[in-house]
Amino acid sequence: MLPKRPVGKLICRNDEEGIERPIAFFSSKFTATQRNWATIEREAYAVLFALKRYRHWVLGTKVIVVCDHNPITYLIASAPKSAKLMRWSLALAEFDFKFQFRAGKLNIAADAFSRLGLAGTTG
Repeated sequence: MLPKRPVGKLICRNDEEGIERPIAFFSSKFTATQRNWATIEREAYAVLFALKRYRHWVLGTKVIVVCDHNPITYLIASAPKSAKLMRWSLALAEFDFKFQFRAGKLNIAADAFSRLGLAGTTG
């Protein structure tokens, strides 16, 4: 069983030198039902939740969604296998975005949310 980890979301903007500058942070915990979802479903939900939450900022702009779960990069490239992922893929279609994979150890700011309060725990 997965620990009750928060899901970290971070909105950044690249400055003139191309350095990512955070402009918003937020996190939320999965419900008991959500913790039972497949990893790709949890990741897809987090992306959809974040894009909808900041819809007023990102709608009409090109967005790069950086994620530490490489399989999610195929969510919009191929037909999802489950009805839930298909619905979410269709909901994501209103946004102009692309996925970019970044290993969790390199995605420090966003990954930190899921590590808060886990010192000394396993899972």
